[in-house]
Amino acid sequence: MASQNYKAWSVVWASTFAFTVCFMVWMMFAVIGIPIKDTLKLNETQFGILVALPVLTGSLIRLPLGMWTDRYGGRVVFFVLMLSCVVPIWLISVGTEFWHYLVTGLFVGLAGGSFTVGIAYCARWFERDRPGLAMGIFGAGNTGAAVTKLVAPAIVVAYGWAMVPKVYAVAMLATAILFWFFSHTDKTHVARTGVTVREQLAALKDPVVWRYSQYYSIVFGGYVALSLWMTKYYISEYGFDIRLAALLAAGFSIPGGVLRAIGGWISDRYGAHTVTWWVLWISLVCLFFLSYPQTSLTIQTVSGPRSFEIGLNATMFTVLMFAMGIAFAIGKASVFKYISDDYPHNIGVVSGVVGLAGGLGGFILPIMFGALVDITGVRSSAFMLMFGIIWVSLMWMYFTEVRPMEAERARQHPEPTHFA
Repeated sequence: MASQNYKAWSVVWASTFAFTVCFMVWMMFAVIGIPIKDTLKLNETQFGILVALPVLTGSLIRLPLGMWTDRYGGRVVFFVLMLSCVVPIWLISVGTEFWHYLVTGLFVGLAGGSFTVGIAYCARWFERDRPGLAMGIFGAGNTGAAVTKLVAPAIVVAYGWAMVPKVYAVAMLATAILFWFFSHTDKTHVARTGVTVREQLAALKDPVVWRYSQYYSIVFGGYVALSLWMTKYYISEYGFDIRLAALLAAGFSIPGGVLRAIGGWISDRYGAHTVTWWVLWISLVCLFFLSYPQTSLTIQTVSGPRSFEIGLNATMFTVLMFAMGIAFAIGKASVFKYISDDYPHNIGVVSGVVGLAGGLGGFILPIMFGALVDITGVRSSAFMLMFGIIWVSLMWMYFTEVRPMEAERARQHPEPTHFA
């Protein structure tokens, strides 16, 4: 019989693989949405709605999925969730109208709820001082966003965009079967059937949960939104074709997924607060430079007018996005370290609430990105919006965490009084 340690790590790796495929599906419109936009002649706001709508259902379903995971166990919930997405994924390939893609996108978006299931499923297999690494490894399934950017454009160019959902539907079915055979069930993890829905939803009244939700709406919601937006941004801003644009956009998505495991280890070692604080500051600095639009500046000099072009070239833009992708990856892990530390017995529901907030950020932000471009005509306005959101979050963290911690340290270690 397999040892408990073997089962624990088998669950982590099976769940990570399944989550990667689910995330590939969830981010599919980031690539196929571009030819659909051209065919249907959509504006930027409509494109934002198209790519973001799957994120809405993937977000709203997270809270009930977290509750079901607490009640029935992660294995069965994860398996049924994947099977329920297979047919809607395939139906995308036969759509012809804008509303067809919106409706099928809503059902395909259920795949995004897999995060809440998997994070609670994996965490319960480890002692309280060890879940950070396990959850970080599972969270690396966010790399599915990068896999889509590498795989889907090649399929689009070779066979047309309609082949992408067909391939992904088959991949989802195969993944569900493999997951079932390589995952395990521990009845002690699902013994809390006496907990009522009201007791589970009590987490919604906790202001600390909402603070963690705000952090996650940045590091995960911002990650999802930018992953959906970047391929289109490279095409519009720098004139690249879809393959090169998707490849460069993967420079943000890959570290945002792969390095989440490292973020879990760092969070275990240095603490959730310290890591999240620095993640937000690094992101703020990156967004300061990313926000500056392409500018032509003419200065009157003693020898006549001189013109300058100010703005990020594609190389510097990609470097800054890569750095922010690293920060977001570590931040996604550190926020869930907060949750595992503070809510070890209610992690499914709390992660569902926090995941819901993060997913809603990923839904709302692309629509706002498109609306801002339509209103201002400035593509970098997306980064201006992100800059403002992170600045507000840093202030919130300072007054609710940093100041109280400083006051507590001062109380415990008062400065000595000197007498003349």
